[in-house]
Amino acid sequence: MATRHVPGGGRIFKSPILEALTKTHIAIPLSLFWTAGIVTLWYSIAKLDVSWTSALLFFFLGAFFFTLIEYVMHRYLYHIPADTEKKRKFQYTIHGVHHDHPRDKSRLALPPILSVVLAVLFISLYRLIMGDFGYAFGGGFLFGYSTYLAAHYAIHMYKPPKNFLNIIWKHHNLHHFVGDDGAFGVSSPFWDYVFGTMPSSPKRKEAAKENLL
Repeated sequence: MATRHVPGGGRIFKSPILEALTKTHIAIPLSLFWTAGIVTLWYSIAKLDVSWTSALLFFFLGAFFFTLIEYVMHRYLYHIPADTEKKRKFQYTIHGVHHDHPRDKSRLALPPILSVVLAVLFISLYRLIMGDFGYAFGGGFLFGYSTYLAAHYAIHMYKPPKNFLNIIWKHHNLHHFVGDDGAFGVSSPFWDYVFGTMPSSPKRKEAAKENLL
C-alpha cells in the first residue's frame, strides 16, 4: 500500500453522517487526551493515595507502553493483508485512505467517539490488572497517545525541524515513501529496531538521494 498523494480528501462512506464521523480537528483529541492523562495522574495521587513517585513511575511506563501498542496496531491491524475484498475495504477505511491522502488534516487522528471508547476500555483493563496503579499507568498511556497524535500531525503538516526531532520525520517518511512493510513506529523508531522492521540501508540511501527523507 504505497502512499499515492491523491489530490483532495478521500471519501469513505456515501452517508454524509458516517463520513463526518470519520473526521476530526486535531485540537479536539489533543486537548481531550492530554487533559485526561494529567487529570488521571492527579486522581491517582490526590484521591487514591498513590505516592507521587510511584504514580510518576507508572505514568511514564504507561506512556512508553503506548509506543509498543502503537507499533503493534500499525503493523498488524492497519496493515492487515488485504487478500479479500472485505479485508481491502476494512484496511482502506481504517488506514489506507491516509496513505492515499496523507495531508488530509481531518483524518490524522481517530474520531473522538471511537478513541474515547477505546481509552475507557484500556484504562479499565489497566485498573483491573494493576489496581490503583492502573490509573497512573492509564494516564501515561493517554498522554503517550496524545503526544503520538501531535507528532503524526506535525510530520504530515509541517517541514521537518533542524534538530534531534528530525529523526521521526525521516522515519515516518520511510514508511510512506520507501515501503509500508517497515518503519511502523511513529513516535520513535525504537520498536522497528527491536523487531527488525527497519527498511534496509540501501533503501534508506536511495530515498535520501531522491530527497524523500
